Amino acid sequence: MPTVIYRNGRTVILQIPNLLHQCNKKKYMNKSKPYYKIPDAERLFIIEKACKQVSRGVFFSTVIIISSFLPVFLLTGQEGKLFGPLAYTKTFILAVDAILVITLAPVLISLFMRGRFRPESANPINHFLEKVYEPVIRACIKWRKTTIGINLLALIVSIPLLMSLGREFMPPLDEGSILFMPLTLPDASNSEIKRILQVQDKIIKSVPEVDNVLGKAGRANTATDNSPISMIETIITLKPKAAWREGISKEDIINELNNKLQIPGVTNGWTQPISNRINMLSTGIRTDVGVKVYGQNLDSIYYFSEQVKQHLMGINGVKDLYVEPITGGKYIDIVIKRDEIGRYGLSVDDINTVIESALGGMKLTTTIEGRQRFSVNARFGQDFRNNLTALKRLQVSTMNFGPIPLEAVADVKISEGPPMINSENALLRGTVLFNVRERDLGSTVQEAQEKLNKMMNKMPKGYFLEWSGQYENLIRSEKTLKLVIPAVLLIIFLCMYFAFHSFREAFFSLISIPFALIGGAYMIYFWGVHLSVAVAVGFIALFGLAVETGIVMVIYLNDAMQQLVALKGNSKETISVSDLREYVIAGAAKRLRPKLMTVSVSMFSLIPILWSHGVGSDVMKPIVLPMIGGVLTSATHILLVTPLIFLMTKEYELRKHGKIEVLETK
Repeated sequence: MPTVIYRNGRTVILQIPNLLHQCNKKKYMNKSKPYYKIPDAERLFIIEKACKQVSRGVFFSTVIIISSFLPVFLLTGQEGKLFGPLAYTKTFILAVDAILVITLAPVLISLFMRGRFRPESANPINHFLEKVYEPVIRACIKWRKTTIGINLLALIVSIPLLMSLGREFMPPLDEGSILFMPLTLPDASNSEIKRILQVQDKIIKSVPEVDNVLGKAGRANTATDNSPISMIETIITLKPKAAWREGISKEDIINELNNKLQIPGVTNGWTQPISNRINMLSTGIRTDVGVKVYGQNLDSIYYFSEQVKQHLMGINGVKDLYVEPITGGKYIDIVIKRDEIGRYGLSVDDINTVIESALGGMKLTTTIEGRQRFSVNARFGQDFRNNLTALKRLQVSTMNFGPIPLEAVADVKISEGPPMINSENALLRGTVLFNVRERDLGSTVQEAQEKLNKMMNKMPKGYFLEWSGQYENLIRSEKTLKLVIPAVLLIIFLCMYFAFHSFREAFFSLISIPFALIGGAYMIYFWGVHLSVAVAVGFIALFGLAVETGIVMVIYLNDAMQQLVALKGNSKETISVSDLREYVIAGAAKRLRPKLMTVSVSMFSLIPILWSHGVGSDVMKPIVLPMIGGVLTSATHILLVTPLIFLMTKEYELRKHGKIEVLETK
């Protein structure tokens, strides 16, 4: 049976390695090999005590990981739809895992951990790790100020690294295809648009990486598609990357196409099919960023829109800059001469009927074919209405004078007007559109805002600017994350308090989170990733992983203190500073393998994502990068600094109170 020591009315049972040493070696030890044969009753007793020792820590570690991910459910909009399934999946899996840790795991251990056992010192890997780790932890304890100073310096350096990173809403997802959206002048004819479309498709197909090209102009016969005939949409599908020219990227292909497609009167725009539709549905802007100009007069709105464009030109990162045309549309204006129609015995309705029949068409009847119904319209042939001269010669029948030309009773001319009138919140609206490439969204818009702030002071009353597009989503997500991340830290702290029943131990375990940020900050900085919602979700997941390893370390350190108190009592007369140091080193070193296993499992499952390719990898990498770097630095902090802080705390308790506080590890 295990050694039992009664002290101060409490029963203290030594941990598993001590139990093994208490076994009768002559009875249980094989002389040829360093194996221990333990009776079943004693084996089950050891398993029970070991499970009680670590089950609460492991259970609360799992609960902390679950709880740290719960605020992800607060994300709304696109980010909520994207990361919601991830949060649900991880929560359900870990919830089941937390139950299995305290129910199924002990049963499986009792079934499979049988036969002869070797001490941990006989394991070559564990022996090598302890041989390397123990001198390092002794050096850290000896040079404690230097150790803490290096950690603090690394933490301080990581802060400006994070501040220097760019900001974006979501990492750009490579859809594997390109959407080319050129805009022509609003008065371009249908035949000219068709000619431009054919020329562009031919040029695009000349690039070796292009597989197929499909272009269309105009819009479908539906109110949900308000695209004018002047806006062309061309979907470009690319060949597999293995067939691309060596050293060329998607950005290079876009730049090459953009240089080849410089057609006078056409403004190029480059985006992706899915992201473009999402932008148009969520914000009404078909580019990454849009500056909405509100006002009361279309001419004034167009003037200020042009001023905004002039201020934005030359800003690094601003691409495909374009002002939605408010004027420039061509209209056929037919003004009836009221004095002339009276001479011919005509009325205004007579003239309007002729114009309606000639240009728009008059509905005669409806034909029914099965369940389908078709309107039958009649209008003049194209030869009678294909130009302004033909319209002027349209025949108008009179009672007494026979047919007369339309120009005899009406002025037919072409006038300019708005090609499309946009309104929002009962206000007229103009828009300046641009995409952001080769730079992050946040700094680009920030520089643009600084330039436009001076202009806004000169705008008259009733006119104002509003930023929209992806920047609108960026601001909304940042406000949500400012509430979410403090909530995550509070939840983690409360969970650790329930695990240790000590605010101090919970606080010291929480210290590992800032040091986890060190590796995450360095990783995303050197990888060249901008701060985004995906990176924030990665940091949120990192918080739980960092605390998990810290809880395992604190459990074994407190277990070492229990052994010390059981052996020498809890008094400064019987416990020396060297005793504290040796038992802290033993608690940190003798249980090195489970701590490294906890870190290794996380690392081995995350690192392969860095070499993943294809659709979706662009979003996964920003999530994984802070987790990989953070797990490395948090593990280093927990293995080297956490025992040091724990030792300093116990030395302070022994010096001030004459005894140390020993927490239950069961």
